[in-house]
Amino acid sequence: MLFSKNLYVIFFSITLLSLILLLFSWYNNYKFDNNPLSNEINQKIAIKKFEIKQLIKKRYKIDFNPAVIVIDEMKSKLFGMAHFDIKTYEIKIYLNKKRFKESLNYMLEDVMPHEYAHALMFKFGYFSNKNSGHTDEWQKICKNLNGKRCDRFVNHNDILIDKTKLPF
Repeated sequence: MLFSKNLYVIFFSITLLSLILLLFSWYNNYKFDNNPLSNEINQKIAIKKFEIKQLIKKRYKIDFNPAVIVIDEMKSKLFGMAHFDIKTYEIKIYLNKKRFKESLNYMLEDVMPHEYAHALMFKFGYFSNKNSGHTDEWQKICKNLNGKRCDRFVNHNDILIDKTKLPF
């Protein structure tokens, strides 16, 4: 009898703890989805923008500072997008806010250099539909901007590996 009571207490405790963790996770997702990015994330984006801008200055001898905009409205499968407005010749980089929740490091170390490489291609007048804009020249620029993985598309295994890295 004592054994079954102890088993019940253990089961109830585990269930209660699981429920608390589930609610905590749900609240964090809700908070992220319904608020702007945190100051900490915005600061990391600003630092990465500065680093890339310095690399562009050093390697290409130009002062290039396209607008970087984090938006909610981007299709969920996209991580980012460089856009060239043919009427105004304005170049903007859009980053998908939802993807920052998955992997901040991937967004900073892979997606930002990737999109800056597209933006520089626009700046230099290289417009190509070949391989969806992921030409050898684009890849070279991406690597020059310290892109970790300058592949054509996102490798979701990279994100999973990055998310599961232990801090030690």
